[in-house]
Amino acid sequence: MFQFIVRRLIQLIPVLLGVTIIVFSLMHLTPGNPAQIIAGENAPKETIEQIENRLGLNDPIPVQYFHFLKDAVMLDFGTSWRTSLPVSQELAPKFWVTLELAVYSTIFSIFLGLIAGIISAVRQYSIADVGIMLVALFGLSMPNFWFGLMLMQWFSLQLGWLPPTGWGSPQQIILPVITLGTMGAAVIARMTRSSMLDVISQDYIRTARAKGLKERVVIYRHALKNALIPVVTVIGLQFGSLLAGAVLTETVFAINGMGKLMVDRILARDFPVVQASVLIIAVVFVFVNLIVDISYKFLNKRINMD
Repeated sequence: MFQFIVRRLIQLIPVLLGVTIIVFSLMHLTPGNPAQIIAGENAPKETIEQIENRLGLNDPIPVQYFHFLKDAVMLDFGTSWRTSLPVSQELAPKFWVTLELAVYSTIFSIFLGLIAGIISAVRQYSIADVGIMLVALFGLSMPNFWFGLMLMQWFSLQLGWLPPTGWGSPQQIILPVITLGTMGAAVIARMTRSSMLDVISQDYIRTARAKGLKERVVIYRHALKNALIPVVTVIGLQFGSLLAGAVLTETVFAINGMGKLMVDRILARDFPVVQASVLIIAVVFVFVNLIVDISYKFLNKRINMD
């Protein structure tokens, strides 16, 4: 197990290196001069040139990338070009808000998706199965921002049960979590159903039933554990997508998180903040996938990690 973890950590190095190259290239290929945006539209040319020299924008692109990579390895992301504050100070509170939103949404997705998928598999072709799969299809098809606006309209503006915006109190958490977690729940439900149907048809499940075990024991102790491996893979991917794709939900509900910060700083061409944000999300994503790979061994002892 230890050797497997070490190998995977080594394999993460080229992945993260590729992420730094892509995000650095995209930011520098984006139209717009950061110095011009900082100085203002009517700023004199001399002022713009001074800002470019101060930010190192006149250096060759490989030199700029080398400085960015060297500082990132030392966990020094520099200062924001827009606020002149340390990037770590800018990102820390926003990152924890987005992480909380992603974690709560993932928990909601797992709880709802597993229950729906198990019911759908156990009652295959029943009205419950058809209804759950139709709802799951709806959850996969609808855009997050539209669903969030509809929830806000129903539960905040019409019924007045929940606050429409903000983050922090339990009441403010409910609508964003449902909005962001519904699509994940639909994916998990469909995957759980498919995996459970494959496992339920196996011979050892028939043997367990022939021994007189209760159906609940057969489903939850024997079938579900073996059906969880592809589901756990989907959960890991969903968490990464929720962490990276929370921007629309944060915008709809006016949540001051990392996604909203990235959009604002992309428009402002604040390279250090955007590059650090993407790199942090990538690091979390790859480590979540590493945890998913390690969990396979605990779900199925027959899996060889070597």
